[in-house]
Amino acid sequence: MSLSWTFPYPSQRMPIFARNVVATSQPLAAQAGLQMLARGGNAVDAAIATAITLTVVEPTSNGIGSDAFAIIWDGKELYGLNGSGRSPGAWNPSRFSGRARMPELGWDTVTVPGAVDVWISLSRRFGKLPFVDLFEPAIRYAADGFLVSPITAVKWSAAPELYVDYPDFATAFLPGGRAPLAGEAFRFQAMADTLKGIAETFGESFYRGQLAEKITSYAAKTGGAITLNDLAEHRSEWVKPLSQEWQGVTLHELPPNCQGLHVLIALGILEHLAIAQYPVDSADGIHLQIEAMKMAFSLARQQIADPGWMKAQPTSLLDRSFLEERARSIQMDRAQFPAPATPPDGGTVYLTAADQGGMMVSYIQSNYQGFGSGIVIPGTGISLQNRGRGFTLEKGHPNCVAGGKRPYHTIIPGFVMKEGAPLMGFGVMGAHMQAQGHVQMMVRIIAGHQNPQCAADAPRWYITEDSLLALEKAFSPSIREELQRRGHILAPETPTSVFGGAQLIYRLQDGYCAASDPRKDGQAVGF
Repeated sequence: MSLSWTFPYPSQRMPIFARNVVATSQPLAAQAGLQMLARGGNAVDAAIATAITLTVVEPTSNGIGSDAFAIIWDGKELYGLNGSGRSPGAWNPSRFSGRARMPELGWDTVTVPGAVDVWISLSRRFGKLPFVDLFEPAIRYAADGFLVSPITAVKWSAAPELYVDYPDFATAFLPGGRAPLAGEAFRFQAMADTLKGIAETFGESFYRGQLAEKITSYAAKTGGAITLNDLAEHRSEWVKPLSQEWQGVTLHELPPNCQGLHVLIALGILEHLAIAQYPVDSADGIHLQIEAMKMAFSLARQQIADPGWMKAQPTSLLDRSFLEERARSIQMDRAQFPAPATPPDGGTVYLTAADQGGMMVSYIQSNYQGFGSGIVIPGTGISLQNRGRGFTLEKGHPNCVAGGKRPYHTIIPGFVMKEGAPLMGFGVMGAHMQAQGHVQMMVRIIAGHQNPQCAADAPRWYITEDSLLALEKAFSPSIREELQRRGHILAPETPTSVFGGAQLIYRLQDGYCAASDPRKDGQAVGF
């Protein structure tokens, strides 16, 4: 497929062309992955090392207590890995009685952390380097310190107020009572020791050993429900990705309990609206994308849950005639407002890696909201995610909270194939911006033939929780006026962070093009 190599948008970056590449949201983490490739490791080794390092150098979005998902092309076959954890077995709706919605912070948002098991599962199945080697950069940065990057520092600065009721969080992540500033060194020996223990025991310490004991004993003392059995029973699940043929390529997304289905529905609708005929920055093209995305949110959010509780088969929502009917209901001259069904924003890291042997990895890891639940296990550096917020308290809903159940997840890795070969690993971190971002990347790159860095630089739209439309400043006044004329209600000025952060690797004939979003601290690197 032919791409345009012009760069019409203001940008701080150029793409990287190389045969071994990594792209992620923090430069030190990207370089950690590249080091593994330079040592003779493969793309999976690079992805794991990058993911582990991100828990140290970008703790504002992920941590050792995160969940993770991945899509892997091993050179012959495509694999999906669902690394999300289940709720504690003791949870049930009565535990949350009297609440209008799931809590935002605290133990009653903590599900079993799955990221560590994802590292283990990927390394065992695909890795070349010793597992312990993949931890070296992260342990070094935790023990010796790293200089906090600018955007990470801004996010960190919000933590003192958000987690004011969690003294163990302050002890761990607010040295001297404040967040570190950009360019300041942050050291965390306890986290280095924890990562060393995970590396040396191949994760046994975390799920069945010393670290598991620390997590569960602290839970028992402070109101948590998670038990040794909850941790010991956790397993990542190998899954078959869902797919959608689109504009001559095949987009693969992971099946529920994550929101990849939203992307496939929206693109399926757009296929019936001939989206490729509209310029990528036209009011017509943007309007149709927004309308298709709103419809996808409205349809899929009613259904997505732990697969064991779902009432509808995901593939039924991808039926061509069903999506064609949805497309016919979209009007070119008027915005519609289906019931809002988007979750609140959160913190996530995404990375993608590819090697000269043809292996490609699309990987995402998240605490959900910033540092997560506010629960930090003393003396370990383990900040626990608040993914339990993804449940609903609506009785009869397939995603209603229950024990031993995986919640609805916003995080999604994307993977594109063309004629049976890998074409692109990509993601756009940022809660429910992720599905919207995937759609925008696909329209720009696949339908509009923009190169990955150009697509990452381009202005983005964003549908808010109450169906308002947020537009980045770079959109022209004429676009704004036309969208308003069609009935879109524009949101007040929105911070850049809401529009997410894309990382992309696109396969070329003799290597790769890797791109990294200027809205994040990260970079694409390669050799």
